[in-house]
Amino acid sequence: MAVYAIGDIQGCYDDFRRLLDKIGFTPEKDKIWIAGDLVNRGPRSLEVLRYVKSLGERAISVLGNHDLHLLAVAAGNNRHMGKDHTLDAILAAPDRDELIEWLRHRPLLYHSKKRGYTLIHAGLPPQWDIPQACKLAKEVEGVLRSSEYTELLHNMYGNQPSCWSESLTGIDRLRFIINALTRLRYCDTDGNMALREKGPIGSQAAPFIPWYSVPGRRSQTDRVIFGHWSTLGYQVSHNTWSLDSGCLWGGQLTAIKVRKRKTPKPIQIDCPGVRKPRLTK
Repeated sequence: MAVYAIGDIQGCYDDFRRLLDKIGFTPEKDKIWIAGDLVNRGPRSLEVLRYVKSLGERAISVLGNHDLHLLAVAAGNNRHMGKDHTLDAILAAPDRDELIEWLRHRPLLYHSKKRGYTLIHAGLPPQWDIPQACKLAKEVEGVLRSSEYTELLHNMYGNQPSCWSESLTGIDRLRFIINALTRLRYCDTDGNMALREKGPIGSQAAPFIPWYSVPGRRSQTDRVIFGHWSTLGYQVSHNTWSLDSGCLWGGQLTAIKVRKRKTPKPIQIDCPGVRKPRLTK
């Protein structure tokens, strides 16, 4: 059995299927891990959701910020809809409720002890080790899967609090966990997140640095796979693998074969792009 991790798809269904063909993915024997953002801005988000859902346990997809945005819109929170969304086909689909229910039960973080990797969408604050990150992700997952999920989805937006404290409670605690795992790119050495910094390395204001390069980060000895950062592209750095290589913007869609004892190498396809390139998604 082979396991492949794949970067952000964002509704680029045709490119996704071309990449699966290239890696020789066979659902009967292989598994795929997806680093979040199945949907939005690309042209065929509905088809992506339906296909990944159809794979059952053969696919593990962590929640990204665009996936959470879809859940919020489906729950009636349209305040942050934006002009460039491509969610209408999902919202009007006859199997909408089934798809939303399935998406609501996806994890925010996946840790494989067997393979020795942790899969997230965006980042980890320097104060968190992997066991703590797993525990905190489950706090949010528990609410998303409960009858209280609509309240969370109506209150998750915002950039505060910007730094982790174990004393955080309620929506502030849940919002911080969500922002870290689905939006983080830059922070300072104390872990203060700079969520407005979204560009390539070198464009950020001082004193912020990429989350994975913070000295003494408690997860620095653990192998972490993430997406979210299209202007970073495919990169291996500080024991992390960045897989969002900008398929949506005309870059590549990237996969790696996840093996415990061998360093993964990228498998990529070129993508025509469905949006004009910009600093960030």
